[in-house]
Amino acid sequence: MDVSPDLWLWLLAFGLMSMGVAGTVLPALPGPPLVFGGMLVAAWIDGFQRVGYVTLIILGVITLCTVVIDLLAAVAGAKRLGASRRALIGAGLGTVLGLFLGIVGLVFGPFIGALAGELSARRDLVAAGRVAFGAWLGVLLAMVLKLGLVFAMLGIFTLAYFFSSNRFAVV
Repeated sequence: MDVSPDLWLWLLAFGLMSMGVAGTVLPALPGPPLVFGGMLVAAWIDGFQRVGYVTLIILGVITLCTVVIDLLAAVAGAKRLGASRRALIGAGLGTVLGLFLGIVGLVFGPFIGALAGELSARRDLVAAGRVAFGAWLGVLLAMVLKLGLVFAMLGIFTLAYFFSSNRFAVV
């Protein structure tokens, strides 16, 4: 049984998009860039006839926005409440270590890491708790915003792929 080369490309595209959606929630994977990569592969399969360059540029800009949100939100949440450098490092380590504990680790890892980091810097439980909450809130906010933007990307791609005609090839 021969398998079409396009089938392998479609599997790659769907695999990248699926891993990307998961990576939007799991910090270990670069979620939105993977989703964009899958969309790029899917658009390339038919020579960009259904999903044009303008749509891909729009999707690329949204992808860049998710990266900026990811970088700024967690740091801004902790920094806004006076986090030390150790708290920021602790939040990052807590996020990574939380991956191995499932959803509970993902939710509480940044909080515990920021709390431990801030306690090691200041030894003030109230200030450390405030900073840890800010880091946790920043990570949560970034995740929600990224997830919303990824689903918007999927919607834009789907509309362009299934509902465009040659007249609207740039959409």
